[in-house]
Amino acid sequence: MIAERDSYRPARREDAEVLAELVNYAGEGMPLYLWSKLADSGETAWDVGRRRAAREEGAFSYRNATIVEHEGYAAGGLIGYAISDDPEPVSADFPAMFVPLQELENLAPGTWYVNVLAVLPKYRSLGLGSQLLRLADETGYKLGKPGMSVIVSDANVGARRLYERLGYRETARRGMVKENWISEGREWMLLTKAL
Repeated sequence: MIAERDSYRPARREDAEVLAELVNYAGEGMPLYLWSKLADSGETAWDVGRRRAAREEGAFSYRNATIVEHEGYAAGGLIGYAISDDPEPVSADFPAMFVPLQELENLAPGTWYVNVLAVLPKYRSLGLGSQLLRLADETGYKLGKPGMSVIVSDANVGARRLYERLGYRETARRGMVKENWISEGREWMLLTKAL
């Protein structure tokens, strides 16, 4: 149950800065690494993240995000989508860093996928992550999905505990492809839950 001092709302364009932070936390720093490769001259990686969050279209757009506010401040966020019933082919020219992630998504066809679930550090341990995950589960249920799915780093013990506490179970693992991205994790883990 959401506490009185907490509320959900659709993200707004002006949430681009906090959304970029949340996406980077959820992605274990991989988004910042990728954004640095997309930055134009005079632009920082964070500029790219904010620009992408402010877009009207695309998976990482404020239009696909829900914000949880704590005492009136954006404290966390959720981005999710339905995975197709038909697996996406992983061709030879598929970007190497994304191959293990796509392979894991392909193992969860038809589920509602929690792409981003993150809470800013100063708002952690308040139950906001659990609230967001329950909202995700509710969304998947309302959409008639047979189950839920999420991919998490093996090094993110806190997130794994949260998902497991709310009924998610490990289904598969794939080794990370890091290029020059620095992360404590070694494997991506697919966690799923039947609805």
